Amino acid sequence: MTVLKISNRTARHLWLSINGLAETPTGALDLDSLITSLGFVQLDTIQVVSRAHHHILWSRNQNYREQGLDRHLAKDRAVFEHFTHDASVLPMQFLPMWQRQFRRMREKVGRSSWYGKHLDPIHLDAIRRRIAEEGPLSTHDFDTKIQGEREMWKRPPHKIGLDYLWYAGELATCHRDGFTKYYDLAERVFPDDLRLQEVPDREQIDWLCHAALDRIGVGTQGEIRKFWDATDVSEVADWADRHAARLVPVEIQSADGGWSKALAAPDIEDRIANLTQPTSRLRILNPFDPAIRDRARLKRLFGFEYTVEMFVPAAKRVWGYYVYPMLEGDRLVGRIEVKADRKQGCLSVQKLWWEPGVRTSAQRRKKLDGELDRLARLVGVSDVVWQLIAK
Repeated sequence: MTVLKISNRTARHLWLSINGLAETPTGALDLDSLITSLGFVQLDTIQVVSRAHHHILWSRNQNYREQGLDRHLAKDRAVFEHFTHDASVLPMQFLPMWQRQFRRMREKVGRSSWYGKHLDPIHLDAIRRRIAEEGPLSTHDFDTKIQGEREMWKRPPHKIGLDYLWYAGELATCHRDGFTKYYDLAERVFPDDLRLQEVPDREQIDWLCHAALDRIGVGTQGEIRKFWDATDVSEVADWADRHAARLVPVEIQSADGGWSKALAAPDIEDRIANLTQPTSRLRILNPFDPAIRDRARLKRLFGFEYTVEMFVPAAKRVWGYYVYPMLEGDRLVGRIEVKADRKQGCLSVQKLWWEPGVRTSAQRRKKLDGELDRLARLVGVSDVVWQLIAK
């Protein structure tokens, strides 16, 4: 089969289009379609401006507001929470294809010495019984204590038990109060028609691989596997062998001019033919945005080297604690450190760095000012305050 060669410019346009960042983020908000097209949205506790999950959705439609995802989970039951590469929300319609992942995580956690004796059946039964009788509970409703010497990584037995039952799919997140998670029995959260569907493992694996490739467009077997992190290396290899006739071999040009081999979805040529020029709007992206989460792919496609430094000691940070990449058109043009002070009602710009070769024109600064104003509206503050600019 002839190998399709994809130029770097086309690859960048394809990647932004697939990730919902090629079009101007306006218009009617369809949260179901948005989350389904992404596959999942990563959850994160850190709130420097807005938490990652809210920021990711807002970047694709700036009519989104922070209460939207909470309603979608607690009231509409349109999404459920579980673990992909990290804690995430997924469309509820994907639940039948996630049953295997519940088993995988149960086995993985069950083998972990870190969970240890806190997975004692009597302890787990006590948690199940309390939730069954009392309704949704959070970790604050339990009072078991950390055993032994207190260390940063240790957690009390009830937290470990709740996590295990959540990973295993026996408990589900029914709602959140702020970012506090409330657990309920899965059968009281998940719709029966989806929860009770029985799908053979191979069919689930095939769906996971096809759905991953559909959402990355082109990728290696490793990138397909890492999208959901719900399959093993051998399972993806077997899938690729069995479906080789449907997969399109491609070579993708990197930002440095090199070429790498990958697989593409069957409709790749139609996707490329229908690409349009990405919007020239400047956007401030969240560090956990799916378009930039794979740092190796980000550097390969855009020539942009990016590391999250929140866990790096302050003295060793190159940029800062929580620094946002800035996308303009099909280029990553800089990074910005900005914080929201909700009590004072302002968005504070701490530092700004433009990438080498990016001209700091009045038009580009106007675009950035516009994006900062929109970001301020997302978090409900009125002013943008510039405190320090690092060049």
